[in-house]
Amino acid sequence: MKIGTKSLTNERSKLDERKVAKFVKDIMALRKRDKEVLVVTSGAVGAGIGRLELKERPKHVPSLQAAASVGQGILMQVYEKNFSRYDQPIAQMLLSAEDFSNQARYQNFKSTLSALLKWGVIPIINENDTVAVEEIRVGDNDLLSAYVAKGVKADLIVLLSDVDGLYTGHPSKSASKLLKTVERVTPKIERMARSCSRGFGGILTKVQAARMASEAGISVVIANSRTENVLGRILNGEDIGTLFLSRGD
Repeated sequence: MKIGTKSLTNERSKLDERKVAKFVKDIMALRKRDKEVLVVTSGAVGAGIGRLELKERPKHVPSLQAAASVGQGILMQVYEKNFSRYDQPIAQMLLSAEDFSNQARYQNFKSTLSALLKWGVIPIINENDTVAVEEIRVGDNDLLSAYVAKGVKADLIVLLSDVDGLYTGHPSKSASKLLKTVERVTPKIERMARSCSRGFGGILTKVQAARMASEAGISVVIANSRTENVLGRILNGEDIGTLFLSRGD
């Protein structure tokens, strides 16, 4: 699962611990069902903003990187505090594009994840924002989740967002309809996502991640993070969000 920035922060872009607690509760409900869960998380910048008491989110990349470096440890502390209530061990993994393009590093990444899952540890994965300039500008962890899912041959990716899924137009327009199922990410679907994307971390990168994952045989769901028990209901087969079918479905 991937948790976006807006799903973890408040209206002032600061980390909201209550939201983290909600997701941890949902994740642990899946663990009780013997599901292996990997978490790709945003929120380091938001945690840094809160710790530094900044009045707004920085606009320049070096400042974003600095805020992320301050916030990363705080973000992990919040996750650790909440998961420890369930006696659930977690591990931090900070990755960059080179970890997937360099064969030796990619193999090491997969081996480490395999060991963590064997031990029953939940990996908490984030981009190495302090050095990954391009990822801060564009990736917003959506594509990272697809790379990670391919590396471990996951069954499903859940991309949690502040919208209900992929719409035929901007969600604010009454004529826009929620697409329940996408059989294949075509250029038409990508143009649709581009037209209704709201900028940083918008729906476009989620659709691009869905294309990458579905072509690798992994189904993807884009859903609203505010939905109650969203993870459990998705796994129960409820009609929530937009389902991107894997090419094997």
